[in-house]
Amino acid sequence: MTALYDLRMFVAILKLGIVALALSVASCKTMSSLQPGQDPAPVSVEAPAGAQTVVFGGGCFWCVEAIFEALNGVTAVESGYAGGSVRNPTYAQVCTGTTGHAEVVKVMFDPKVVSEDDLLHIFFTTHDPTTLNRQGPDSGTQYRSVVFYRTDEEKALVQKVVKDVEDAKIWPSPIVTTVEKLDAFYPAETYHQDYFDKFEKADPVGQSEMNAGYCRAVIEPKVRKFREKYAAKLKKR
Repeated sequence: MTALYDLRMFVAILKLGIVALALSVASCKTMSSLQPGQDPAPVSVEAPAGAQTVVFGGGCFWCVEAIFEALNGVTAVESGYAGGSVRNPTYAQVCTGTTGHAEVVKVMFDPKVVSEDDLLHIFFTTHDPTTLNRQGPDSGTQYRSVVFYRTDEEKALVQKVVKDVEDAKIWPSPIVTTVEKLDAFYPAETYHQDYFDKFEKADPVGQSEMNAGYCRAVIEPKVRKFREKYAAKLKKR
């Protein structure tokens, strides 16, 4: 069993998520004062030579992005949308829950440093894959737990990791993560990219113009716990 598993950590994270849900009335849908037209059109990030990619969603992409872009071996993380029928969807459209798209991240990584297997194990143990169409205060099909695959080999790997997590009995309820074929990945608006990183680096005025309540109550505790537990696996800050 991979050394990335630590039941105590993930139980603590789950408890933090429940507390955050009780304390926060904000959600990922609550936007800042940014007005239409102020945000540059999204431009997809090209994976570096030799890098591999994996696409998955586990609730608000701000949270998932903040976890994975901190990992050593991850060269880039891009927030976006996948799994739906609308071409080039906007954040506003996806938030309606009618497009079929989920908020996802495309993780680009160096397989010589970190494996897809390890990334998937981290994914399944840093969000709750047992809650259907919900993560904390965010609910709707756009927040579903989902892994997208391109090949049969990737699909088989996802299924193997699901079995590993279930056999480890990390979660008391069955995993409801969907495993879907990736037809297209659409990058999210520039405003969403590196969202929590920008929040951490902003001054109080800048933070007040972002979704500060959600960042402090939901993302910050989860990221802090993750950084503490896996300090040896993180990039130097």
